[in-house]
Amino acid sequence: MAFLSNDLINRVNLHSAVQSAAIAGGQTFFLVVLLRAGLSVPAALLTVAGVLAGRFLLRPAMLPLAKLWGLQPLLIVGTVLAGIQYPILAMVDGVGPALIALCLTAALGDLVYWPTYHAYFASIGDPEHRGHQISAREAIVSVVGIGAPLAAAWSILTLGTMTTFVVIGAIQVLSALPLIGAPNVRIKAQAPGAIRASRLGALLDASYGWLAACFMFTWQIALFLSLGSNLGAYGGAMALAALVGALSGLVLGRNIDMGHGRRAVTIAYGAAAALVLLRVFSFGTPWLAVLANALGSIVLSLMAPALGTPIYNLSKASPCPMRFSIATEAGYDVGCFAGCVMAAGIAWAGLPLWIAVLMTLPALAASTWLLRRYYADNPTIEAALKA
Repeated sequence: MAFLSNDLINRVNLHSAVQSAAIAGGQTFFLVVLLRAGLSVPAALLTVAGVLAGRFLLRPAMLPLAKLWGLQPLLIVGTVLAGIQYPILAMVDGVGPALIALCLTAALGDLVYWPTYHAYFASIGDPEHRGHQISAREAIVSVVGIGAPLAAAWSILTLGTMTTFVVIGAIQVLSALPLIGAPNVRIKAQAPGAIRASRLGALLDASYGWLAACFMFTWQIALFLSLGSNLGAYGGAMALAALVGALSGLVLGRNIDMGHGRRAVTIAYGAAAALVLLRVFSFGTPWLAVLANALGSIVLSLMAPALGTPIYNLSKASPCPMRFSIATEAGYDVGCFAGCVMAAGIAWAGLPLWIAVLMTLPALAASTWLLRRYYADNPTIEAALKA
C-alpha cells in the first residue's frame, strides 16, 4: 500500500481522525442546537450564511499571516480557534449577543483552519496516490464519526448542552497534537499567476458550496424535523450514516489513481442526483428519511476523491498552494452563502424545504461537467506512466 508510505500524510490523517470526533459531535448538531435554542428555520440558515459572510470578508488577512508564519503553525492555531465556537454555541438563546459572538468566532476559526489545512494537505500529498490518500482520510473520519453523534446526543440530553460542547471544543483543540513537530511549509512572498491557476478550483468549490447548503445543511434541518425534533433519533440517524460511509471503503479513490477519473465522477455524481430525488420523496416519512440520510454517506464518500483529487493536485501544481486555497475557499463561501440564503427564503415563504434540497441538482450538473473535462485533460500520473 504505497499510499500509506507518506508519514506526514498519515500524521495529518490522524489529526483529521481526532478532529472528526469534534465535527461529528459538534457541527452535526450545529443547526439542531440553534433550532432548540428558539431560532426559526430561516434564522438558523441565515446564521450559517452569516458565518460564511464573515469568512469571506476576513479572508484577505490570511495571506500576510501565512507569509509570516508558514502553514504548520497557522494550521495549529486554526485548529485551536475552531474549538472556541462550541462553548459559545451552547450559550445561544435566540437571536442576541451570543448568536453574534458565535458567528464571529466560527467565522474566524474556519477562516484560519480550512484554507491552511487544504494547502498543507495539497503540499505534502502525492499526486499519484491522491485518490487513495483522500479516500483513506474519509474512511477514517467515517469510522470515528460512528459513535460521536450518539455520544453527543446522549450527552446533551443527560449532561446538558454546555458540558457537551465544552468537551467537544476540547477534543477539537487536542486534535492539534499530531501536528506538533510536523515540518513547516513556507509561503512565497510573490507568486505570479496564482489567481489564474485557481479559477477551476474556485468554480468547483463554488458548486460544492451550493451543494453543501442544499444537500447537507438544509437536509439536516429537514431530517431533524422529519424525526419529530427528537434529538436521540437524529443522533442515531447520523451514527448509522457514518457506519454506512465507513463500510463504503476506498474503492473510488483507487479507480481515480488508476486513471478512471471520468467514470468515478459519473458514478459519484449520478448516485448523488438519484439520492437527491430520494431525499425529496422522503419528506414526512421518518424511516425513509433515515435511509436517505444513511445513503448520503456513501455518496459523499464517492464524491470526496472525485472532487478532492483535482483540487489538491491543482493546488500542489499552482504557484502557491495557500493562495490557491484562499481563492477556492472564497468560491465555497460564495456558493454556500447563496444556497443558504436561497433555502432561508424558501422556508420564510412557507414553502416546503424539499424545494431547497431539490436545488442541489444544478450544482451536481455543473460539477459533473467541470470534473469530466478536467479528467479528460489530466490523466493521473500513475495512468500516464502505464500508457
